[in-house]
Order: sequence, then C-alpha cells, then structure tokens
Amino acid sequence: MAFGGKKRAKRVKPGDGHALQRYRWWQPFSRSLFHLRLLGPDGTPETWSVDIRHGGDDNGEVYVQLYRDGVNQARSKSPAAFAVPGGTIEVVTSGYGLRRCHYVADDGSERQLTPEPASAEGFRARLHRRFPTLSRGLGAISVIVLVIGVVLGVPQILETVTSIPPIAENFGTFVSPIHLPAWLNITILVATLVASTERALRLRYNWLLDGGLFGEDE
Repeated sequence: MAFGGKKRAKRVKPGDGHALQRYRWWQPFSRSLFHLRLLGPDGTPETWSVDIRHGGDDNGEVYVQLYRDGVNQARSKSPAAFAVPGGTIEVVTSGYGLRRCHYVADDGSERQLTPEPASAEGFRARLHRRFPTLSRGLGAISVIVLVIGVVLGVPQILETVTSIPPIAENFGTFVSPIHLPAWLNITILVATLVASTERALRLRYNWLLDGGLFGEDE
C-alpha cells in the first residue's frame, strides 16, 4: 500500500549529519531501527537506516530519522516518505510501535526493511524464522485477544460516552448488554496492549483491532 502526497513531502526536513547511534540492549521497546541495502547512483552499495525513538526527543516530538551509511540525511514526523535511490521509504508509526516501514520501488514493488537484530522487531523476526509454527500461533492468539477486547470493550465504552449529558440529550443513551467487573476489564486491557504490541513488532495493523478506530493518518 503505497502512499505519498505533497503534504508528506513537506514534512521531510534536511538532516544535520549526526552519526547513527549504536543500538543499546535497554532500548527494545523505546526504539525501532530498520535497515535497507541499495545501490547508489554510481552503483556503490549504500545502507539506508530508519531510526525512531518512540518516547520522542527532549520536547516530546517523535521523528522518523533517515540515515545513509550511518550519517543523518533527513527527518520527518509520521507518516514519513523519504525519496531514496530507485524509490521511496515509507514509515508510519502507531501507539504501539510501527505500522509500516517499507521500501516502495519506482515500479510499484515493495518490501519491508530489515529490523536491527538487537531490536524487539529483530527478535520477533528471528522467532518467526526459527519457529514458524510457534510464531503463527502467537499471531493467531493476538488476533483472538483483540477481537475479544473489541466485542467486550466497545459496548461498555459506548455506554460511558453516551452517558455524558450533552450527548445523552441529543442522541440518547446506549445501554451496554455487557457489564464486567473492574478487575476483568483491567485484565482485558492489559492483554490487548500486549497483543497490539506483538502485532506492531511484526508491522501488522488493522484499523479496528489496533486502535485506528480512534485516530487516522494525517
């Protein structure tokens, strides 16, 4: 699914030439790092890297940073689209990590960038290569947990929202057929957070299951 547009192009700012920092062991859930090997205009191999600090910079802003051979070339807020030799690197973040980090060639073909081996995404990719059956099982469990979360959670959320006086006066109040104890709602919430994080490590995303119902791309 390629995307582009002038608005996303305007987000891209020139890099300052700083060096790509080495991935640290304590960063698996705070940083995503992906790499891509391409041939430059003169036929020389180049390594392009995408680095995202999910906690943001000193001002709390989350930027997608682009590097070529370890040197910062550009940055952009998400969704980001960087022009590179032969195509575009497209990156979209979510509340749980990444939704997309792909190279889209000029001919329309695309492939996902390779995660840094030390990252959480790299660990999940190795798990899939070494134990594909287990990996598929974990993926299926994540989907089941999220479906359960939607089925049980959305009616209760609608009841709470429609109980707000201005909404109730104009649209009426929805009465949920489901009422769960607080401890069970908390358990479901934690389970859905874990499931969505697992899917983000594989760059899997569904607008309903993974929180897109409450937000959209700009």
